[in-house]
Amino acid sequence: MTVRRGLPWSWGATDAEIDAHYPCADLVPDPAARMIRAVDVAAPADVTFRWVCQLTRAPYSYDLVDNLGRRSPRTLTPGADTLAPGTPFVMIFEVAAVERGREITGVGRPGPVRRFGPMACTYRVVPAGPAACRLIGRLDLTASRLGTLIAWGDLVMMRKQLRTLAACAERTAHPLRPEGSPPEPPAARPGS
Repeated sequence: MTVRRGLPWSWGATDAEIDAHYPCADLVPDPAARMIRAVDVAAPADVTFRWVCQLTRAPYSYDLVDNLGRRSPRTLTPGADTLAPGTPFVMIFEVAAVERGREITGVGRPGPVRRFGPMACTYRVVPAGPAACRLIGRLDLTASRLGTLIAWGDLVMMRKQLRTLAACAERTAHPLRPEGSPPEPPAARPGS
């Protein structure tokens, strides 16, 4: 149930992150296409997790494509962190499980599941020091005949999504940093 290494299956993830267990894997039977993406975030894990909760409100990828041209909010929406099973999540999923402050797992909603088969995702935030973390997104689905095509599309969309969430978390954690200035480098990853 591991992810293949290299594009389009993995991007930005360490070997340990690729090999780790994610709850979405338990929700999608083999054979399945399994994809993982990860970014460093120069913000505390709790701030970053709060931004992941925003995925109940908007996609945070390419808004012209995913959000009918409406910009995903760049401020935290009150109540977006009130998560319960069934809450819409990342447009085509609904919340299946939450480990508060660490991860959210979603399962495909009925319409997308009819089209692509069983699917699930897990978004995980892993602390990397007091003011840094890793943001990891994992997507599993059974659309094996379309797996490679979907993996390339997911690479483009989720990479943008994770980078956008990271930038929002960094601005929240460091509100005096000018827009467009580079974030402080995250702490070294364990084992690197």
